[in-house]
Formats: sequence, C-alpha cells, structure tokens
Amino acid sequence: MTDPDSQREGEIRLYFHGAAGAVTGSCFALRTGEAHLLVDCGLFQGSKSEKELNYRSFPFDPAALDAVLLTHAHIDHSGLLPKLTKDGFTGPIFATSATIDLCSVMLADSSHVQEAEVEQLNRRNARRGLPPVQAIYDAEQAQATLTQFRAVRLGAPVSVARGMRARFWDAGHLLGSASIEVEIDRAGEAPLRLLFSGDIGSSLAPFHGAPTGPRGVDHLICESTYGDVDRQEVTLDQRLNVLQGEVAAAARTSGAMLIPSFAVERTQELLVDLVRLMKAGTIPSAPIFVDSPLATRASAVFESHAGAMAGGDALLEALRDPRVRFTESVEQSKAIARIRGFHIVIAASGMCDAGRIRHHLKEWLWRDSATVLFVGFQAQGTLGRILLDGARRVRIMGEDVRVKARIRSVDIYSGHADGPQLAAWIGERRPISGSVFLTHGETHAIEGLRQRVKALDDDLDVVAPTLDSAFALTGTTSRQIGGPVRSAAESAGRLDWHNELSSLILDIDEQMSQAADERARKQIVRRLRKALESE
Repeated sequence: MTDPDSQREGEIRLYFHGAAGAVTGSCFALRTGEAHLLVDCGLFQGSKSEKELNYRSFPFDPAALDAVLLTHAHIDHSGLLPKLTKDGFTGPIFATSATIDLCSVMLADSSHVQEAEVEQLNRRNARRGLPPVQAIYDAEQAQATLTQFRAVRLGAPVSVARGMRARFWDAGHLLGSASIEVEIDRAGEAPLRLLFSGDIGSSLAPFHGAPTGPRGVDHLICESTYGDVDRQEVTLDQRLNVLQGEVAAAARTSGAMLIPSFAVERTQELLVDLVRLMKAGTIPSAPIFVDSPLATRASAVFESHAGAMAGGDALLEALRDPRVRFTESVEQSKAIARIRGFHIVIAASGMCDAGRIRHHLKEWLWRDSATVLFVGFQAQGTLGRILLDGARRVRIMGEDVRVKARIRSVDIYSGHADGPQLAAWIGERRPISGSVFLTHGETHAIEGLRQRVKALDDDLDVVAPTLDSAFALTGTTSRQIGGPVRSAAESAGRLDWHNELSSLILDIDEQMSQAADERARKQIVRRLRKALESE
C-alpha cells in the first residue's frame, strides 16, 4: 500500500487499481492532500489468477475514501462496491438514477453468485481436506451498499469531495451510463480537469444516442476494449439479416441455440430482434427462454425506463410476447434441459465464467445438433474465449466435455465503440493539454488505439498504465511515481497456469483415449511421470 504521507503538498495523484492492461476490474483513484475518491470499483473477471484479486485486500484504505463516482452498473465497474463498504468505506456513491436502479438488482445478483460459487468450492475443499473460504461479500452487504448511493443528473455539476467537483456526461453505452468529468482545485492555478470515459457506446447500440463529453480537458482516461477493431456500419436491416441467418442455421439442426449473454441490455436487445424476426415470419417461431433471474429483474428496470429510451416501444412489445419465457427457479431452469426440438436459451453470464449458461453448455456442447452463439466480448481466460478460440474439449464444473456444437460469433450488438469511433470521440475532447491514459483493454487493443490516437495528433502523450501504477499530474504532464502493488498484477488480461493446467489435462485425456491398448496407455503414464521427476 502506498504511504499517504509521502505525497507532496499540492500534488494530485492518479492511481490505476483495475482495468489496466486488461478489460475488467475498473477502479481508478484520485488523491490530493485534502481528498481521496474512486472512479468505479469493479469485479475482476477472466483467469483464476485474475479473479483471485477480488479476494485480496484493496491496495488502499477504504475507510479513508471520501466518495466513489460510478460510471455505470456493469459488474466489472460496480461489482466490488459491497466489498468496499464491508472493508470500511462509509461515503457517498454518486451515479445516475438509472444506474442506481440497475445496481439494486445487479449487486444483489452478484452476491448470490459469490455465495453459490463459494458454497460449491467449499464442498470440493472439504473432500480434499482444504480449509473453507469466504464469499467476497454476501446479500446483506450488497443491500447495505445501496443506501450509500446518491443520484446525479447528466450535465449538472456536483461537489463530491473537498476541492473536487464532478459532471456526468451521456456515454451511450448502457442505460444510465456516463463519462465523468472531474475538476480539482489547485492553489493559484485553474482547476485541473480530468475526464474518465467509462465505457463508450457504439453506433450499434439500439437503445442509445451518440456519446457526449466536454472539450478541452487536461487528462483523459479512456477505455480501449475494441481499440484495434474496425467494424462495418450496420443498419437495422443488416443486423436483422445477420441474426436471421444464424437462427435459421441453428433451427435446421433441431437442437438448442444457446446464447451466452450479458443479462443487462444485451439480453433485452436480443429479445427485441428475435421477436421482430418471428413476427415477420423470417425465422421459425420457437420458445425463447431467458434463463437468468438477473435478466428478469433487469428487464423490469428497463421497462420502467422505456419511455426515455430509443426503441422503448419495441422493447415493451418484446418483453410481453408470449414466446418469451422468463425462468426464475432452479427447477424451471433444469426443466429446460428436457426440451427437444429447436428452442433458444439466453442465459448469463455472457463470458460463460459463471451462472446458468454453464449448466446449459454442459448439457448441449457435446451434441452436434446444438449451436452456441456469442454476441459479446469474451475476456482472455474465460470459458467463452476458450470456446471461441476453437477448443475441442473444455472442463465445466470439474468435468471434461467434448465440443461438437457449432460455435458461432457475431459482432452486431456491441455496446462498445470500435477503434475509429473511440478515436473520433477522443478527437472531440481536444485540446488535451496533458496525457491520454488507455485502459480497459487487452494489450493488442490498447496498442491499436494508441496508433489511432497518434495518427490523430502525434503530439498527444499516450500512456498505457499497468495495474496499480500511479502518476503525479499537472495541467500538462503526468509523471509515473509507483508500480505494481499486488503480486498477481502480471496475470491481468492473460491466460494463467490454471488455464494451461486445464488444457494439459484435456490433452492427456485425449492421448489416453486414442492409445491403442493398455500397454500404450501405461507408456504415456510412464513418460509423464518421468517428466515430473526430472523437474
């Protein structure tokens, strides 16, 4: 942990405690001699090593924080807020009213996921003689966190800490999402102005308009999820044609079409298009199971805000269509496995690293009549990414599963801007007198966006911070003053030894199954044992 006493008088510091060199775990800190606040406090997702960061102590004292500014409700931005309050944070959490409404269901669901996963892990640990572990937080702690939220209006300046003010701008990414401008008073100088992009929306997002933001900031902290991607502009008709083709191909095999989907907004977008296509008769009419309690509750939030959304009427129509069936109980979810013939299952989590989608994948991946359609980003190390990269076998809940299902992916629903859109949004924020910090992206995406930004303005200082790095800021410069604090920092955004071990076990199993006879299998075992003994 950095010693707060080492900070020089009048110095303004910026810390990157998440989404640095990786996509998840967004958490940035601003500290002056008078105030200390966070922008986002998200859950790490991806490899097991990366997710272990969720269980570690924060690299700062939560009790010393004055406030949190939350860009939006997605769990990789909000998911560690209950842990923050559990560990001593008592200040306000500033967010838009729609973000607060979504967090009221998302944090409760996240606590349920934490408790369920730990319960399952502890059963395995007990069999192995290992000590039990505790959930990151529980439902009571998630509920308590909601009392600390304070609603803000877009465009309205609000005092958030001593000498600090914030203004929220429409990010066009998710219901309630915002980019956050922060002004910090400086003695004898104009205030320092920073802009945190949050996640910037795409022109593909059907429920939102173009993202906005101020011009003339000193420092910009910008996401880069798809910084190296150039998408074709997709009209509504083109999007429907792509989805129609995927659904029609899946229907011909008379099996299940599994769509791992983020429960909040992506699920609702899919429902609108699927119902539209079924009503038009261009795809077979079939049951659409939304097998996610979070998606069910989030849909109710979207319904209450539909009047303020683009396409709100179409959303209401889809949510009330008789073919759309929301499942709540575990029994209802299990019953879906007994259905044969073509049907569609939309389930969380979108990256297949938790939730009911894993049970459906276990049930259907080994069948060549099934189709798995990915409609969102898959972080390195997640089951979704492993499937998308062509794995022939995967491990799900401790069991080996052969992959015979059709694995498909479409990039027509992304809530994230692509490289040209991000570069254009950055360009509209100029003049930028200080640095552009590229975050929330894997290495290739960050490098792709860095090249775009330099092509836009070669004089801009572009920085790719690492996890837990720190910078001292002035109006025109940023100086790095600290590096990694947590030992797992190097695993962020990468495959780890857990992934490699799982892959090795699957390779061994395949070699054993292909061995001609008992003698050949024993020979494989001897070679493996010899390799281990030689280490």
